Amino acid sequence: MWPNRYCASCGERLPPPETPSRQPCPACGQVHYRNAKPCAGALITRDGLLLLARRGVEPHLGMWDIVGGFVQPDEHPADAARREAREETGLEVRVGPLLGIFIDRYGDSAGSDYTLNVYYMAEAPGREQPKPTSDVTELRWFARDSLPEDMAFEHEKRVLAAWRSALSERAPKT
Repeated sequence: MWPNRYCASCGERLPPPETPSRQPCPACGQVHYRNAKPCAGALITRDGLLLLARRGVEPHLGMWDIVGGFVQPDEHPADAARREAREETGLEVRVGPLLGIFIDRYGDSAGSDYTLNVYYMAEAPGREQPKPTSDVTELRWFARDSLPEDMAFEHEKRVLAAWRSALSERAPKT
């Protein structure tokens, strides 16, 4: 929760932050920043359909979500997208090109973390069926023109628009 109440370095009580993203400690000089948390996701396709997950946890419990999650320390976002896909669907996916980077918040409260969301195009090779695991209650394949409206996070609407646009650019010209 922001702002921090105590310095993580020396334990001194902290005054209100100077700016919405910077809070220095008057005792030891340590500066606490409110940086965006990195996340990675995969737009997993098979046979022209996109795999989406229904959230089994807050925030936004029960809403549709793009497969993905938080990047672990020292983890490349592409590796995080692959790991999250395996954790949430049980599938080993092929992560392809970068689709884009999107900024958002993880929740609706004033203290919600900012997120920096890195999305990749991905494919689910083979015929193995996805199984909801981890923090997912349902997985479903959606046609490009039949995507759900109740997406968990604001930025996901922009991600899906970018995905549709990328598909249009890749379509063979006649």
